[in-house]
Amino acid sequence: MLIISSRKKWNNITLLFPIILFLFLFFLMPLASLLLRSLTEPTFGLQNYAQLLATSTYMQVLFNTFLVGTLVTVISLLIGFPLSWCITLMPKGWGRFLISIILLSMWTSLLARTYSWLVLLQSSGIINKTLMAIGIIDQPLEMVHNLTGVIIGMSYIMVPFIVLPLQACMSAIDPMVLQAASICGASARTVFFRVFLPLCKPGLFSGALMVFVMSLGYYVTPALLGGVSDMMLPEFIVQQIQNFLNWGMASASAVFLILITLVLFYLYLKVQTDSPVSSNTGA
Repeated sequence: MLIISSRKKWNNITLLFPIILFLFLFFLMPLASLLLRSLTEPTFGLQNYAQLLATSTYMQVLFNTFLVGTLVTVISLLIGFPLSWCITLMPKGWGRFLISIILLSMWTSLLARTYSWLVLLQSSGIINKTLMAIGIIDQPLEMVHNLTGVIIGMSYIMVPFIVLPLQACMSAIDPMVLQAASICGASARTVFFRVFLPLCKPGLFSGALMVFVMSLGYYVTPALLGGVSDMMLPEFIVQQIQNFLNWGMASASAVFLILITLVLFYLYLKVQTDSPVSSNTGA
């Protein structure tokens, strides 16, 4: 029996071998090469990391990156949560139609969407012209080549990544659970905060994590809508390679970005594991 069970385990491992080989070649090896390059160029050591942490410019870039990522995540949640709930409450036909529009916006070229916001937000764009025609403002607002334009453009791009997991989570909630809470005397506020919102936590956490991590690594939108003083980490990495051919510094910056992503993913798993909702579901 032991021989048979060991053979079954070995067969299961051999089935996983193509996946393990793929991850090793296209994930682990590039990461190892990146780490090695950050430690060996121009000379072996931690001088690239020390220089990054001692440079005020890099610290400002890091602050901008986290600020944009946090604001974009919060705005995407504020827009995506009610939109997901509306899609869930709508009849299936209308709900599918709205989901199709959201998917269509995701499938549209990122460069085209970003450039459209550049046209809309510029001083002579339709948004400034409309606000001036209504009388809300007297002169055009500066909404491009700064953090304002970056946050607006990236929030628009990131909302679908909140809506899709959140709507899937909401649609899986049994309406009878909410009705039972109301029948037991809970107010609408209590039902929302004590019943509905905790059941939405998996979708909220997964969507927020996805948006925040993607925001940290975005390049096209900040490059077109942002300014020099509002540089983010991906732009800094590209600048180090294109302008200075400083592969060591660029690799060290990329390693920092990967480490931050791994830490956030670990915290997400920790929160999900310790969450009472997930524990009850598992039970």
